[in-house]
Amino acid sequence: MASIPITIVSIGHVLYAFLVSLSIFLISSSDKVFAVGGGQTFHTIQVTSLLPSSVCSPSTKDHSKIGSLKVVHRHGPCSQLNQDQASAPTMTEILSHDQSRVESIQHRLGFSKAQNSFPGSRATLPDKSGNSIGSGNYIVTVGLGTPKKDLSLIFDTGSGLTWTQCEPCVKCYQQQEPTFNPSSSQSYRNITCDSPQCSQLTSATGVSPRCATNTCVYGIQYGDSSFSAGLLGSEKLTLTPSDVFPCFIFGCGKNNQGLFFGAAGLLGLDRGPFSTVTQTSFKYGKYFSYCLPSTSSSTGTLTFGKGGTKSTNLKFTPLLVNPKATVLYFVGIIGIKVGGQKLPISESVFKTPGTIIDSGTVITRLQPGAYAALRTSFREATEDYNRIEGVSIFDTCYDFTGYDTVRVPTISFLLAGNIEVPIDVSGILVYVGSSTFCLAFAGNRDASDVGIFGNVQQRTLDVVYDVAGGKIGFGTGGCS
Repeated sequence: MASIPITIVSIGHVLYAFLVSLSIFLISSSDKVFAVGGGQTFHTIQVTSLLPSSVCSPSTKDHSKIGSLKVVHRHGPCSQLNQDQASAPTMTEILSHDQSRVESIQHRLGFSKAQNSFPGSRATLPDKSGNSIGSGNYIVTVGLGTPKKDLSLIFDTGSGLTWTQCEPCVKCYQQQEPTFNPSSSQSYRNITCDSPQCSQLTSATGVSPRCATNTCVYGIQYGDSSFSAGLLGSEKLTLTPSDVFPCFIFGCGKNNQGLFFGAAGLLGLDRGPFSTVTQTSFKYGKYFSYCLPSTSSSTGTLTFGKGGTKSTNLKFTPLLVNPKATVLYFVGIIGIKVGGQKLPISESVFKTPGTIIDSGTVITRLQPGAYAALRTSFREATEDYNRIEGVSIFDTCYDFTGYDTVRVPTISFLLAGNIEVPIDVSGILVYVGSSTFCLAFAGNRDASDVGIFGNVQQRTLDVVYDVAGGKIGFGTGGCS
């Protein structure tokens, strides 16, 4: 199996008018646990190590040998999108956007059938269309077209359809790179309305496709009211010079608005038919992995195919399937440890609603009972520090003024198959400003809401998706 990494037409008047109208439409029980790594029960942390840095400190991993390209935090100093700090979102804004994403996911997996009519349109959509952009912290770079144009895309395991902004735009947000122009590419083709790909769009986007001049028109709306709409097309996708996919189906967005902060679009990595994972499966076998860096000032990796990880302690847990969202990646949490001690939480607390692992959600959301137990144990272990009023979704925060180092308990998750996954210290405490640091977890509003294992808690882990094999692996030290 080949292994390849990724660092991570002119439009007529009729179609133009159609897209203008579309813009209105889319405005644990066993004592024997196999630990992935570490045996300590407390971390002693240099407080300054948790502060954001303005200097890029790339990973020392040799990308040329393992064939991986980099993943960067789109608001960090390693990102070429990070040109204007004044336009970067604050932590409060990031958490607000993250909550919008979470609510969209919860709605997608819930029983609500509320409908929302869009002004100026007879169409109705679910109140949340089943997609969610939120903060979308991490970006990768891919090549599209002939000749190849490099584009920075948000990578997202919770989305399927890959899309990028395309010229000529009805309305586009500002992005860092030049907007992709399909009329300048020798390999671009429109997807027709009677194609099987067009008929599959509803399941991938939550919105029925439209047709204009026999071209399939997609629309996708996210939980925070961001959206993309345009033509469904086929184009050459280049991951490396030797890894090229000539007929990659993607959205050529003519009308795009929302929280994309300079990225050219989105790279979908869920289990659906339009996912990059699915469309490249003949070569990579539905196998990919990534490691997210410990800070926004460092770099990580994203690799398609086997061979992208170097962890010697990689352990696998089964991937579960939820009939309400078969394209999402569900894992079985069976317990949580704080300071080396397993918390008194029934496995049914996690099992009944289930838990997804999601690269696009920032902060892990736990079922109320599980979060309450975690919070109580953490507070007891940190009672010597000055606890202060909560910030946004965080209710356990501290003022570390005057401290050079602090001591906090370790936190690890126990997963089905008796796998123990330690959370890096950067996923335990998060800096929110003014010497304030908060426990980097939040509770769901309702016990029936699905849990979400967010990207902050995935930092420094090798996360390996063997989709064809029905399992997901975790190993420590992936970004070193």
